[in-house]
Amino acid sequence: MDSEFDRDTAVTLRAPGVYDAELSPGWTIIHAVNGGYLLALLGRALGEALPHPDPFVVSAHYLTPSVPGPAVVRTETVRTGRTLSTGQASLFQYGEDGTEVERIRILATYGDLDALPDDVRTSAKPPAIPPREHCLGPADGEPPIPGSAAISERLDIGLDPATVGWAVGAPSGNGEMRGWFGLADGREPDPLSLLLTVDALPPTAFELGLMGWTPTVELTAHIRRRPEPGPLRVAVTTRNLAGGFLEQDAEVWDSADRLVAQSRQLNRAPRG
Repeated sequence: MDSEFDRDTAVTLRAPGVYDAELSPGWTIIHAVNGGYLLALLGRALGEALPHPDPFVVSAHYLTPSVPGPAVVRTETVRTGRTLSTGQASLFQYGEDGTEVERIRILATYGDLDALPDDVRTSAKPPAIPPREHCLGPADGEPPIPGSAAISERLDIGLDPATVGWAVGAPSGNGEMRGWFGLADGREPDPLSLLLTVDALPPTAFELGLMGWTPTVELTAHIRRRPEPGPLRVAVTTRNLAGGFLEQDAEVWDSADRLVAQSRQLNRAPRG
């Protein structure tokens, strides 16, 4: 618990399958709690409830915006087997009228990443990103959106200059975002923090010329390997914006050039 990430995703067992949590304001964007942080918090709760240690696939539906403050996570074991177990979890907060409001619901399958075979056959390649010292971070400019600085203070991100035209009013229109990623306090990556990583870079909508909040409707993350220590490389792309929605496909590579996580999410396009 030396890392802020671990402290802020901690859950406390209240009753079998029920956990208390406190959503930290440090992981917010425009007053809403970041979706990757929420995914990691629920992933931690399910990791305690299920017999297998590591998330393999997590699918989340974001039902209402989460806000900093108390929350309750309720988990349910769906199935357990020899190598995989599946469970679901929901996070609840209290609305202004005192009623309980469901914020996010996930269905996830867990296993043991250390038990996977070493055989790899892939055509995927790590993203080409300039060295970290040639990339741009939050300290290189003002926050793109007022109120978006809280989470950036907890992340160590260096964006590929080719994907930050939006920061100077000249978006490329390519719908791509690439960069180096780590936690600002130096915590090394692990399967749980990868659930944050897949949703931590600025949205690709910025490079499409659309600034503003890009809320997640649904996100599915695949954790493929246990990451090696060191910085991660993240590449996110959008191929299609239509009807006010866009998809974001993410790949996360570790310091050993291994693909350790993938995700796809559906987002509402910014309205501004």
